[in-house]
Amino acid sequence: MQSKRRALFKNSRACASTRVFNPRIVFTSHIDNLGLYAFIQSELGNIGRFQITGINTLRYIIGDLKGIQILINLMHGKFRTPKNQTFNNLIRIMNDKCSLIIPESLLDTSDFQGNSWLTGLTESDGYFGIKYVEGISKSGVMKRARSEHVTLKYRLDQRAFDRPTSLSMLPFMEKLAIFLDCPVKTYSSNKTKTEVLSLTVSAIGKLELIVNYFDEYPLIGDKLNDYKKWRIVYDMMIAKEHLSPEGRLKIKSLIA
Repeated sequence: MQSKRRALFKNSRACASTRVFNPRIVFTSHIDNLGLYAFIQSELGNIGRFQITGINTLRYIIGDLKGIQILINLMHGKFRTPKNQTFNNLIRIMNDKCSLIIPESLLDTSDFQGNSWLTGLTESDGYFGIKYVEGISKSGVMKRARSEHVTLKYRLDQRAFDRPTSLSMLPFMEKLAIFLDCPVKTYSSNKTKTEVLSLTVSAIGKLELIVNYFDEYPLIGDKLNDYKKWRIVYDMMIAKEHLSPEGRLKIKSLIA
């Protein structure tokens, strides 16, 4: 690891003198995740800067060459999606402009269970849903009675095609679907006018895998608050507490 790190920083002084070369690594998120990115910045030695755009969009920008090399070292071999191709484009440019010898990053094909990769993706694109449906008795208006019930789901959506590379996200989503034991579904987004691949886990028995995973690899961003409420309802459902009047009131308060 130390020899690899030395290789990455080998000619940083010569690279820094190249004025026309101005690469950047940019992370975009909701402003509510400022705490998460402040933590990341601290862990990285306070490199990079923050920028707020629009009403609620946060950008964490790393534009200094030393900081970019630190990120390359940390993310090397950690990509599972077509973004790895864009990452390798950055590596090739850094090697060319800075006379470095960074090797190509290979796709990570390890088991999802063995690391926190899915936690990071969930921080960005995951959703923990709690749905409470009031019971309605049969009447002149309602020809069929509707029973009161509570449902939980974990959902993760991705564009069908990676925007920078135009490569399909289906192979990656199919592998993740096997891990989560759910099908890959497709729908068209009215908001983005693009095809979306979607994974949803809702069966209470299958949600145990989700709970065990995030117990081992906890969320630390804004999604943590959503997960805590979701987890409370999950535990209540396992204990059948959601069937009592007190349990139903507690669930209502969590989703209010």
